[in-house]
Amino acid sequence: MTIAIPVDDITAVILAGGKARRMDGVDKGLLTLHGRTMVDYIIDALQPQAGNLIINANRNPEQYGSYGVPVVADILADYPGPLAGIATGMHTTNKPYIVTAPCDSPLIPDTLVETLYRSLDDEQADISVAHDGTRLQPVFALLRCELLPALLAYLDEGGRRADTWYSQQRLAIADFSDTPDIFLNLNTPEDKEALKNRLAGH
Repeated sequence: MTIAIPVDDITAVILAGGKARRMDGVDKGLLTLHGRTMVDYIIDALQPQAGNLIINANRNPEQYGSYGVPVVADILADYPGPLAGIATGMHTTNKPYIVTAPCDSPLIPDTLVETLYRSLDDEQADISVAHDGTRLQPVFALLRCELLPALLAYLDEGGRRADTWYSQQRLAIADFSDTPDIFLNLNTPEDKEALKNRLAGH
């Protein structure tokens, strides 16, 4: 039986709240490749797959806001990591689901949300996380927003690792092993050249 993807019930959250320490503090979402910023690629990829979209950013709100998308800073102080961005997305939206993706992975496919949702539905889970065939990709996830109290409690206790918190929930693993390159991102200056070459042929 075909499962209808509840696009209008999903808010896409672009995670751009980190300090980018390995990139000398450069705001990765605003780096330009082939004349477009990284976040521009992400917005184009996610907008058709979700009912609405927000950018979670702690720096450069004016520049991110120029894309016509709401920009929301972490609801928690001191840059506690991607889980803070996930909690911020859950707190901000009035939709039952969020889907998350980082600001520096411009090869997101148009089937990301569909694959994550089908896995969530098949397993009757609360979180669906992408797996590239080798390891989890924890910032590519679909989550039920009703998990917000449990996530805030985990963060309040000092928890920071997404995979640890995920393992405490009803978790589904979404198989992306046939397309592992979609998770390529910018962690080092060398990665920029590799992504630039991949985008040229994408």
